[in-house]
Amino acid sequence: MEAWLELRLLGYIVAIAEEGSISGAARRLRLTQPTLSRQLRELERRLGSELFARAGSGLVPTAAGEALLRRAVHMLADAEAALNDVRLAAEGKTGRVTVGFAGSAINGALGDALGRLRAELPDVHLSLVELFDDAEMSAGIMDGSLDVAVQRLPVRDARLATRVWAREPLTLFLPARHPLSTTREPAPVSVLGEIPLVLWPRESAPHAHDEITSLCHHAGIVPRVAARGRTVQTILALVSAGFGATVMADSYRVLHREGVASRRLAGTSTALHLVWRAGDTDPLLTRFMTALNTAKPRPRIERTGTHAPDDERS
Repeated sequence: MEAWLELRLLGYIVAIAEEGSISGAARRLRLTQPTLSRQLRELERRLGSELFARAGSGLVPTAAGEALLRRAVHMLADAEAALNDVRLAAEGKTGRVTVGFAGSAINGALGDALGRLRAELPDVHLSLVELFDDAEMSAGIMDGSLDVAVQRLPVRDARLATRVWAREPLTLFLPARHPLSTTREPAPVSVLGEIPLVLWPRESAPHAHDEITSLCHHAGIVPRVAARGRTVQTILALVSAGFGATVMADSYRVLHREGVASRRLAGTSTALHLVWRAGDTDPLLTRFMTALNTAKPRPRIERTGTHAPDDERS
């Protein structure tokens, strides 16, 4: 398009065609009739073609006018769409957010929140990435492959901003036929000394491993490790087979593994953290974080019994 052929001039052509007269278009555009007539004559001079012809008491587009009119309608619509896209982006209502998350998060608070966010931010594309390593999630925030992470244990780094987003109880998962499964009352941490444990290997899940061993340590218990598993499904299968019990976030109860019973551990909780790039002022991220905080459920935490230390990394 010639640089002088402004969107403003295209709007004039559309208005004249739709109103059928220069006087009607001038009123609509809030211009004087002589001004609009002068603009039309100048445009026709530059194009070397008449754009409108008399038909009775009004004006109709010529063949050249029809050709320009068809283009003008599309170009004006595209321009309006572009301005709308800019407005929505500036307001944080459109775009893509890549979210890294731990498996236990999606089973509980995060799964509920994301469902609500899809309804609240319909024009935002949520790209979800499941990761099993907290350090990998923190690294993803720093290298830009993730915009926000919901994880248990953020890396301490000046490039990261973190805050505790939600908490949930820790729960003892044990064989359904074990004597400790006969009641649903919260169990004291001391029961971890009464049954062998199925743990995550520390090299693959250091936070989950250390969370259990720390509970034992603070209760004066030396854990008896019966088996190890690298996935939730494997660990729960080993529990169902009678190898021992395990401790995981309470949200894993939704899996309803056959042969496995559950009891909350009294006075314990585990934290989910939001992690994002420090100083990131992207309006979409700001709106997403606000919506995520609003959407989160607030689970009731058991407060009876011995308290194990909660992780505070914010």
